[in-house]
Amino acid sequence: MTLIQDYFRKMPCRPIVLSGPSGGGKSTILTRAMKEYPKSFAFSVSHTTRQPRAGEEHGKHYFFTEREKMQEMVKNGEFLEHATFSGNLYGTSKRTVLEIENSGKICVLDIELQGVRNIKNSHLDARYILIRAPSIKLLEERLRARGTETEETLKNRLKHAEEDLVEIERDPTLFDKVIVNDDLERAYKEFVDLLREDLEKTSK
Repeated sequence: MTLIQDYFRKMPCRPIVLSGPSGGGKSTILTRAMKEYPKSFAFSVSHTTRQPRAGEEHGKHYFFTEREKMQEMVKNGEFLEHATFSGNLYGTSKRTVLEIENSGKICVLDIELQGVRNIKNSHLDARYILIRAPSIKLLEERLRARGTETEETLKNRLKHAEEDLVEIERDPTLFDKVIVNDDLERAYKEFVDLLREDLEKTSK
């Protein structure tokens, strides 16, 4: 076992790998937890080859990286996980996660299902949490209520969510905890209770 593998197994606070379709309440729950426990969490900022969108900042939303550079990082084994979506590369760097862990905070990785599988094959001793709506129908209602989706993007998000649910049902061991967000207060309490021990460590 290498030193970096050994360190990943001995992290002071276990990182959390969050997954779930847009509209499931993942961001709402995490934002509330970060506000209530401001000293406890830090996002792992991913690398990507896609172009920044309006308002996105390098180093805050993503590390926007040239394709050649990112391919070199992949080749050198610098990522815990990496995947391709819509022709763009995305990846979670080992260095970024280690820097957060060295700060004593809980590292938060917001990852698609493909990335979750890849991280589970790494040496990261993480908690895997899925936050989802109780049904595809309710998910559609929430996404429509936002008013930010076109019919095409809405259709794609719902298709992606359905495919993910099929995969999760096929492999129930993929996540340590599945939080069904049919009631926000209860779902939030489930999330916080799951992290209680590490929250007490980091809040002191």
